[in-house]
Amino acid sequence: MKIVNTNEKSINKDLIEFTQHLVRTRSFSGEEGELAKIIERRMKTLGFDDVTTDRWGNVIGQVGNGNKTILFDSHMDTVQVHDEELWDEPPFSGTIKDGFLWGRGSVDMKSGLAASVYAAAVAKNSGWLDGKTVFIVCSTLEEDCDGEALKHALETIEKTPDFGVICEPSSNMISTGHKGKAQIIITSSGISAHGSAPEKGKNAVYEMAEIIQRVEHTNNSLMTQPGRHGTLVLSAISSKSVSLNAVPSECRIYLDRRMVVGETEQTICEEMDKIIAGKEAVWEIDTMHRNTWTGEPIVYRPLHPAWEISSDHELIKAFVGACCDATGFEPVAFDYWDFSTDAVALVSQKIPVIGLGPGEHKLAHMRNEKCSVKQIMEACSLYGRAIQRL
Repeated sequence: MKIVNTNEKSINKDLIEFTQHLVRTRSFSGEEGELAKIIERRMKTLGFDDVTTDRWGNVIGQVGNGNKTILFDSHMDTVQVHDEELWDEPPFSGTIKDGFLWGRGSVDMKSGLAASVYAAAVAKNSGWLDGKTVFIVCSTLEEDCDGEALKHALETIEKTPDFGVICEPSSNMISTGHKGKAQIIITSSGISAHGSAPEKGKNAVYEMAEIIQRVEHTNNSLMTQPGRHGTLVLSAISSKSVSLNAVPSECRIYLDRRMVVGETEQTICEEMDKIIAGKEAVWEIDTMHRNTWTGEPIVYRPLHPAWEISSDHELIKAFVGACCDATGFEPVAFDYWDFSTDAVALVSQKIPVIGLGPGEHKLAHMRNEKCSVKQIMEACSLYGRAIQRL
């Protein structure tokens, strides 16, 4: 059954019930198959002109067939839940309480996904698609591999979008960009020896100790820079030895480096070379290997520069106008995300992008994740009105 009227109350009721259904459906990274089928069925029910699931497991819905192309992206996967018994509301209940939809993925980012699906249907039935094509992409594996699945979805579409919208949570503020990211492995080397004769070996953990101090010093220096600044954090450490009675022959640390506009891969190279200088150690950008829920392998190199769109860009103006249409007020400020998103796939192809989605992003990945029901409905209206204006 297609949406044949655009009665706001009726649409909002369906939208919220659909979002609850999504939250109730577990979709940890690499396990999005059931959710993908639910989304595909709903797109068809809503009268999308074309709905496909590509070989990587991305669900791609299309409305309209005009030359101007607008792409909305949301990821289907969520992070795990390991503390279900500690939640105030069960994480897969989809409970609505105190004006919020509770559950894993409610903020990150099934509410934005649902809002974009319904916005496309509303745009079609409202006659807002003259000369336009709208793609709603529901992508896989974003939590582990920013932008990699969306990159493959763009290959499926075989048409470069004129505009991109990332529906990540921003409390429905327009996000003009986000920080870049590099994930780095440093490995120090030592010489194994029996624990009773450590002088005969060289301890790789001790070799790493000064490197760790340099990592901390580098982050402290970054934090003192004015304005937006990068960060560097050691997020994991491990060592290797032939037994618990031996001197470790290898130590490895994992670094998360957030980058600002102007910092490049060369910035990272120079920084890492300085951190390991004079030590028996090497560094490398990580290479991650994952499989999508369809079994398709994904290879991901986590290095993306920061990006920002000009505040006077046509896409920004369309969303500012959409905010006025939907809320009656012009935005007084823009957002800028500290975290990375699928936008990196679009930015790498020089596609203009903004971010906007319901929910407070600080609640993502947290216990008691919850999203404002009002913001979900508002996001749907904002997306629809932006389509109309572009």
